Amino acid sequence: MKVVVCVKQTPSTTATISVKGGVVSWEDPGGKPNVVNPWDEYAIEEAIRFKEDRGASDAVALCVGEASSDEALKTCLAMGCTEAILVSDPALAGSDTLGTAKTLAAAIGKIGGVEVALFGKQAIDGDTGHTPVQVARVLGWTPLTYVSAIKEVGGGSITVERLTDDGKETVTAKLPVVISVVKEINEPRYPSFMGIRKASKAVIPTWSAADVAVSEAGPAAAKADWSNIYPVPPREGEIEMIAADSVEEQARILVNKLFEEKVI
Repeated sequence: MKVVVCVKQTPSTTATISVKGGVVSWEDPGGKPNVVNPWDEYAIEEAIRFKEDRGASDAVALCVGEASSDEALKTCLAMGCTEAILVSDPALAGSDTLGTAKTLAAAIGKIGGVEVALFGKQAIDGDTGHTPVQVARVLGWTPLTYVSAIKEVGGGSITVERLTDDGKETVTAKLPVVISVVKEINEPRYPSFMGIRKASKAVIPTWSAADVAVSEAGPAAAKADWSNIYPVPPREGEIEMIAADSVEEQARILVNKLFEEKVI
C-alpha cells in the first residue's frame, strides 16, 4: 500500500502581504517567505506514521506548483517522507481548485498503487478546503474530511474519527480513500539534522502536464483575470469615552447612544 500526501507551498504566516502597482507581494523578516502550508504538516506526519506503524510501503509527497515548490517537498523529505514529486508546468499556472484537483488526481493515478491520499484540511492562502473533496470526486474515491484520528486500517477498509460541530463520529470506509486531517490528529515532528542534510541533496523529479496526461484545455482552464488588485482600505473610526459619576450612569448614557445610533 502506498500513501500520498498532497502539499502546497504557501506564504509564511509571518510574512507581510502588500499590494504595489496592482501586484501582490510579500516580505518575511525571517528571509523565508514561502513555507509548507501549516495545515499540511499534520497530513505529512500522518503519512509518515502510515509507513512506520501501518505497513505502508511508501509515503510519497506530491505538490502541484511552481518550480520553487520543490523547497516544500524537501521539507517533507526531511521530516521522513520516502519520495517527493513535483508537478509543474506553465500550462497549469492559474489553475483553480478544481483544476489543481484534476492534476493531483492524474498524478496519483500515475504513481499507482495508492490507497490513501492525505491532505491538510485547507490551505492558508486560498482557505477554501475544496481540493481534497474534489480530488476524491475525480478519482471516484470516498472522501473522509475533518479526520482527527485514524483508528484502524486493514482488510481493505479504514476506520477514522471525524471532528464535527456536534462532537466526534466514527466512520468506516473501503479503501481507497481521500482523507483531510485537522490539527487534533497528531503533533508534527521536526525534521532531523540528518533528514535536512539528506533532503538538501535530493533531486526532486518534476512532471509536466503532459507527463500526467493533462492539458491547459482541461484542468487548468478555469482561471481568473483580475482587472484591478488593490489593498484593503484602512479601517476608520472614532472613540468616545463616556464619563459619569457612577457605572450606572455610564451604562445609561451608553444605552441611550446605542438607541440613537439604532444599534439596539
